[in-house]
Amino acid sequence: MSDAIKHECGIALLRLKKPLEYYLEKYGSAFYGVNKLHLLMEKQHNRGQDGAGLANIKLDMQPGERYISRYRSIDSKPIQDIFDHINNRFRQIEEEDPSKLKDVEYLKKNAGFTGELFLGHLRYGTFGRNSIESCHPFLRQNNWITRNLVVAGNFNLTNVDELFEVLLHVGQHPKEKSDTVTVLEKIGHFLDVENTEMYNEIKPQGYSNAEVYDRIAQKLDIERILKRASEDWDGGYAMAGLFGHGDAFVLRDPSGIRPAFWYEDDEICVVASERPVIQTAFNLKQEQIKELTPGHALIIKKSGTVSEVEINAPKAAAKCSFERIYFSRGSDHEIYEERKQLGRNIVPDVLKAIDHDLDNSVFSFIPNTAEVSFYGMIKGLEDELNERKIKQIMELGTNPDPDKVREILLQRARIEKIAIKDAKLRTFITQDDSRNDLVAHVYDITYGSVKRKQDNLVVIDDSIVRGTTLKQSILRMLDRLEPKKIVVASSAPQIRFPDCYGIDMAKMGDFVAFEAAIALIKETGQEQLIQDVYRKCKEQENLPKEQIKNYVKEIYEPFAYEEVSKKISQLLTPPEINAEVEIVYQTVENLHEACPGNTGDWYFTGNYPTPGGNKVVNKAFINWVEGKNERAY
Repeated sequence: MSDAIKHECGIALLRLKKPLEYYLEKYGSAFYGVNKLHLLMEKQHNRGQDGAGLANIKLDMQPGERYISRYRSIDSKPIQDIFDHINNRFRQIEEEDPSKLKDVEYLKKNAGFTGELFLGHLRYGTFGRNSIESCHPFLRQNNWITRNLVVAGNFNLTNVDELFEVLLHVGQHPKEKSDTVTVLEKIGHFLDVENTEMYNEIKPQGYSNAEVYDRIAQKLDIERILKRASEDWDGGYAMAGLFGHGDAFVLRDPSGIRPAFWYEDDEICVVASERPVIQTAFNLKQEQIKELTPGHALIIKKSGTVSEVEINAPKAAAKCSFERIYFSRGSDHEIYEERKQLGRNIVPDVLKAIDHDLDNSVFSFIPNTAEVSFYGMIKGLEDELNERKIKQIMELGTNPDPDKVREILLQRARIEKIAIKDAKLRTFITQDDSRNDLVAHVYDITYGSVKRKQDNLVVIDDSIVRGTTLKQSILRMLDRLEPKKIVVASSAPQIRFPDCYGIDMAKMGDFVAFEAAIALIKETGQEQLIQDVYRKCKEQENLPKEQIKNYVKEIYEPFAYEEVSKKISQLLTPPEINAEVEIVYQTVENLHEACPGNTGDWYFTGNYPTPGGNKVVNKAFINWVEGKNERAY
């Protein structure tokens, strides 16, 4: 994605099901768990670089011994900072007495992060805040071991205001109004309720207080806690939690918006946001790893038993298609094939844009994350060429000239590495003119790869959100090669609506597709449509979210898809560009064909999977009309 969009988060949960001595004997290290967690987090660093955090719980510690460790970082390399911090303590122990690194009892009593239950988190700050206080995991502490709670997740809730009022109603005084704190306190409240109810049930049976809490630890009903806590959540989430005594869970939203995958054997249970990281960390095959069912929780008891149970009834699947287009790493077998298919599917529109002139067209990609869809586009172009070759050879007759056959067979799509990003060039200049000039030189271009004034230059991008980088940098850079025409192909459809489930796309003014639609409305004298949509949005502003309709769709209805694309091309073409510029977008239908398992498309279509989505998009439009540069949730 050429536009810098912050998005998603990543989680990694690991439960060691054997005593630490087992891993020391089998793998030669008492740090098997922390090393695997390090790998799980590194392999998901694409999901969050603003901050990271790690929590660990030690099982069966005695009163007075620390059993929860947590460290969070907003360092420029947060994962490295976390594990440097952890490993520094291990190095100190080694300097004191190397034999202690193999003394499990000593390590559990004297070193943090030597427990059996780990929860790691990688964070992108969608609200622009980047402080330690904003980093997961969050910790809710209590002197009663079964009331301690650690929470981390990949999520965004649309109804935080409602949930906050619920917490006030039960008498809480939350320290801030954020979805993370609200979720922590909501689960924490029902954890307290569960503890109290179980205490009142067990204590009259004649047990001591210590015995009561031992029994609570054995029988704590995680399923009931999660059902009570999450019944009114509206949003997308993959939520992970640890309890002080050793139970754990991962809960997924009913629409499956946010991803979660898991694996279990007799040694470990592991959960991560992406499947390939589990494959890599534990050398597993794709089919060994399960996807957590939407609306379900994976519950890992202190005893080591693992179960997947329904918490909220699953809804129509709306798994985030951006995971497949861009967010998840392309090393997943299915995602790799889907991204190639996205490239194949846009070939007809690309051919139309270059008037089917393959002889005078050069194909490339920007940025590097678009490389896989580029491969698919080239495969599609090869298919087109093969059909041409068959027709041309057939036209040569029954006794063709070998030289002419050879000439036909040697026809290829012209592929070049057009741009190479200069990773050492930093755009720290703040003045617009100077900064734009520097941005335009972040990429080195391959001179001589394009026949000047003759070739079309086609580059594929993952998606185009604001188009700022295209206008300020990429198009200017490509124009230095002096092509006849520049075609930018987006493997994703036009992004028309805000996301409210974890991607940093929250304002209508952020979308060049919306800007294009507004420009078309004004050009065609339909300005009243803007006021009509604004009025409809305002009229339902205070309705319950379940009754709200997305009226912002009406802004796009007067115009064909191609009209909006054409206007986007005009808006993003810098005035000094000499080449003709055309931007072509994937269709929603082709997206679904390429990614049939991930049909969540609300940012393209406005079809939000939860009622809160409609509330957010209308609020975003109201903010735009009223000139409020603020988030809609």
